Amino acid sequence: MHPCPCGFFGDPLHECTCSQGQIDRYLGKISNPLLDRIDIHIEVSPVKYNDLQNQNNEESSALIRARVKKARDIQLKRFKNNKIFSNSQIPPKDMKKHCKLTGDSEDIMNQAFEKYKFSGRTYNRLLKVSRTIADLDGEEKIQDRHILEAIRYRTLDNKYWG
Repeated sequence: MHPCPCGFFGDPLHECTCSQGQIDRYLGKISNPLLDRIDIHIEVSPVKYNDLQNQNNEESSALIRARVKKARDIQLKRFKNNKIFSNSQIPPKDMKKHCKLTGDSEDIMNQAFEKYKFSGRTYNRLLKVSRTIADLDGEEKIQDRHILEAIRYRTLDNKYWG
């Protein structure tokens, strides 16, 4: 969704023409309980023309596809004896089994909850996204960097709604 009716709130390249009241009413149309049910919230910045012309050697679609396929295979193997097939379907009772955190990761989560006022539902979503990021990295255990990345995918709602 756009951050405001004109779509330019927070855009470094365009001036937003909306009043604070218009922005508040626009953002008020989506509730926090609804946002809580969305796994990933990210801000997509506008692309500059020069960036489109950039010829940097980025990861190819074929390499990305192979990494995603490998992560999917890991999940299928992990859940072969269950009635689920992906991390997004992990039931709350199995979270500790599949999404174990280290002491440092627990501290990171605790700090994020204090700062962003996340809900209990968000906790489970963060763990599932962290598990998937770890799978994409080919890691058996969730590392601190996986938790931190998952948290970055959940903080957009606090930028506008927090």
